[in-house]
Amino acid sequence: MKIKLLSCSLVLASAAVLSGCSVPKNVAYFQDTETSAILAAANPQPITIKPDDKINIIVKTKDPAISDLFNLPVYSTRIGQQTGQSINGTGARIRSYSASGSEGIAYYTVDPEGNIDFPVLGKIHVEGMTRPELAGYIKGELAGRDLAKDPTVVVEFPATGVNILGEVMQPGRYDLNRDRINVIEAISLAGDMTISGQRQNVKVIREEEGKVKTYVLDLTNMEKSLASPGYYLQQNDIVYVEPNEKRKRETTVNGNNALSTSFWISVGSLLMSAVTTIGVFVK
Repeated sequence: MKIKLLSCSLVLASAAVLSGCSVPKNVAYFQDTETSAILAAANPQPITIKPDDKINIIVKTKDPAISDLFNLPVYSTRIGQQTGQSINGTGARIRSYSASGSEGIAYYTVDPEGNIDFPVLGKIHVEGMTRPELAGYIKGELAGRDLAKDPTVVVEFPATGVNILGEVMQPGRYDLNRDRINVIEAISLAGDMTISGQRQNVKVIREEEGKVKTYVLDLTNMEKSLASPGYYLQQNDIVYVEPNEKRKRETTVNGNNALSTSFWISVGSLLMSAVTTIGVFVK
């Protein structure tokens, strides 16, 4: 009888302690998807221009003199140096890098009302436009007013990115190199989640129309993830990967975790106390 009670107590005590060390099961993405499954994705919204965005606009024509009329000036600089920022006559900020030592980058900063001041054309309301829409609008204006013949207009976002925080290998800010990027692609830019990342509770925090919205994605479920407005990212989104319960337990105030000496001393002390207590009652 004494042996049975002692054995049961040891088993229960060990289970209570070691249950906190269990390995998380939800570490695989899209566990609901079979190889042959076909799911409809939510309609991805392309990135549109917002106030305070920085945009490059480059106009090319057969006549270099005409092209120069519509392009912001750029600086040449010495190799290994970087120029500061200045403001030209149109109010556009110019930033020049010298990684190649030959050519800089000039950009417009969209004002709080969503406008830029474009050479010759004047003020243009660009808020809400996509890159192709703005390029098409400027091309149409230049050709329609006989200001340039067969112009080519290229619009780029030089400083548009998302912030990725939490349980990822390399948290930080990452540039969006195309108009559509989803949360999985963004997390891959940060080196993927750590094993401690909570894949069922990934938050996408976004500011829309003066309000902050939070979308919670379960990345173990593809169907639900694709249906979320947060699956495709917008500029300045914050992607936060929450730590799982195991990770939270490891970051206790006294630093005890399953790999520390103090943790196993505590385990041994608990078991010894259980054995002593049982011995007193069974005598």
